[in-house]
Amino acid sequence: MTQSAPIHRALLSVSDKTGLVDLARALAERRVELLSTGGSAKTLREAGLAVKDVSEVTGFPEMMDGRVKTLHPMVHGGLLALRDNDAHVAAMNEHGIGAIDLLVVNLYPFEETVAKGADYDTCIENIDIGGPAMIRAAAKNHAFVNVVVDVADYGALLAELETHDGQTTRAFRQRLAQTAYARTAAYDAAVSTWMADAIAEETPRRRAFAGTLAQSLRYGENPHQKAAFYTDGSNRPGVATAQQHQGKELSYNNINDTDAAFELVSEFSATEGPACAIIKHANPCGVARGTTLKDAYVKAFDCDRTSAFGGIVALNQPLDAETAEEIVQIFTEVVIAPEASDEARAIFAAKKNLRLLTTGAMADPMAAGLTFRQVSGGFLVQDKDNGHIGLDDLKVVTKRAPSDQEMADLLFAWKVAKHVKSNAIVYVKGGATVGVGAGQMSRVDSANIAAIKAGRMGEALGLPENPAKGSVVASDAFFPFADGLMEAAAAGATAVIQPGGSMRDDEVIAAADEAGLAMVLTGMRHFRH
Repeated sequence: MTQSAPIHRALLSVSDKTGLVDLARALAERRVELLSTGGSAKTLREAGLAVKDVSEVTGFPEMMDGRVKTLHPMVHGGLLALRDNDAHVAAMNEHGIGAIDLLVVNLYPFEETVAKGADYDTCIENIDIGGPAMIRAAAKNHAFVNVVVDVADYGALLAELETHDGQTTRAFRQRLAQTAYARTAAYDAAVSTWMADAIAEETPRRRAFAGTLAQSLRYGENPHQKAAFYTDGSNRPGVATAQQHQGKELSYNNINDTDAAFELVSEFSATEGPACAIIKHANPCGVARGTTLKDAYVKAFDCDRTSAFGGIVALNQPLDAETAEEIVQIFTEVVIAPEASDEARAIFAAKKNLRLLTTGAMADPMAAGLTFRQVSGGFLVQDKDNGHIGLDDLKVVTKRAPSDQEMADLLFAWKVAKHVKSNAIVYVKGGATVGVGAGQMSRVDSANIAAIKAGRMGEALGLPENPAKGSVVASDAFFPFADGLMEAAAAGATAVIQPGGSMRDDEVIAAADEAGLAMVLTGMRHFRH
C-alpha cells in the first residue's frame, strides 16, 4: 500500500475562496498543474496563475447553469484510478485520463443559504452535487489522492509538502479522508433536516445530526471519560458562539452548565429589566430580577449562597463594573453575558481562573429547534421546549384570585421551573427565587427540600422568618395528590402555578381553597429530565 505520494496535478473548485490564491500559488511554485472550474478558475487567472478549465479536460462545457461540469470520467477516473493497478493504468492511458493527486473542494453554501431564510427553490439550487461526488471519490482513493474540504487545512497541506519534499504521507491522507467524509455527511444531514422541516415531515424515517469540532476537552463529566465540544452551525447565541475573554479553557461540565444558565436567563427580556441566573450542576440555585444588574445578582445569590460557590452566572444585560465587583467576592467558574464593559473586564482580569464569555446577543426562548439524547441503541428526538405562557393563558381555579404581585411572581416562577430538573418546585418572592427543589423522585420531597433550603438561607441572612413565607410556588407538572400542595402551603406559599390535568384536580383545588391559596393552571407542563 502506497505510503508517500507526490502531487503533480490538483483540481481546485471552491465556493469559499478564502486562501485560495495563496494555496494555488504555493502549489504552482512546486510545479503542480492546476485545474479549476468557473469562479475559482477566474479568481486564479486574475491573480496571474496559469490554470486549465475542467471543461478543457472533459471536452464538455459547463452546462445547465453549472449543474453539470465535473460529473465526467475524465475527472472521476483521475480521482479513482489506482496507480499501482495495471488495468487501471491501462484504462487511463487508453482514454487519455490524467491522474488528479489533490482535490480541493468546499461545497455550495447550503447551510448559510438556509440560515438567511432563503426560499425553497433557492435552497434547492444551493445543494452541491458534483462537489460531494468528487470528495467521496478522492477520499475513497486516499491511498494516492489528497482531498481537502476545509480552508483550515490549507496550511497543514503545505506544511506536509514542505516536510516531505512535495509528497504526503499515508497517515496524513487518511486524516484528510476522514474529515472529507464527515463533511459530506454533515452536508447531507443539513439538507435532509432542512427538507424534513420544509415538507413538514415530523418523524422522517432517517435522522442525521452533525457537528464541527470547536474544542477538544481534557475529559468529560469525569476524568476517565474522553470528550470534545462540537457546534451544530445554528449560530444560536450562547456558549457555542460566545467569545471567551479570559480564564482557562472551559471543561465539559462548564459548557453544559453555562448553556443551562444562559438559556434560563434568556427567558427574561433585557428590555423588561436586569435579570441574573446562577447555575450549579445544570440546575438554578438562584434567579432574580432587579432594579440594577448588581441588585439582580445579589437577590439571586441570596437564594442559595452555598450552592452559588463555584457556580455559573448568566446575565441578560451587559456586565458592568459594579456587578463585576460583587461577583468576584466569591469563587465563580464562568460569567456569561451579552457584553461586558472595559471596566468590568479589568476587574475580572485579577481573577485568572474566572472565565468571562460574551455572546453579543440573547437567545430567543421561543425559537423552534430540535433536541436529541442518546439512549442504548438509538436516540430520542423532540422539539425544543419553547412553550410560553402569558397572563391571558392562565386559568384561575380557586375562590381567591392572585394579586397583581402574586401573578407577576407566578409567571416568573413558571419560567424558572421550566429550567429545573423534574420533579421541580420553585418558590419565588419579589421577583427572586427563595427556594428551589430539583430532581426529586417525589414532588412532595421537592417542595419540602425547597422550603428547607429557603429556611436555612433565611437563617444565614439573619431574617426573622423563612423567606418562603409569603412566596408563590411553581410546579413543573400537576400535583397528583394534595400532599405536595400542602407542603408548599405549610412553607408559607400563598399562590400556586401548575399545569393541572390530574384526575384529582378537584381535590387539589379544594385543598387550595381550604388553605386560602390562590391557584392558576397553565395547561402546559415543563418536564426536564
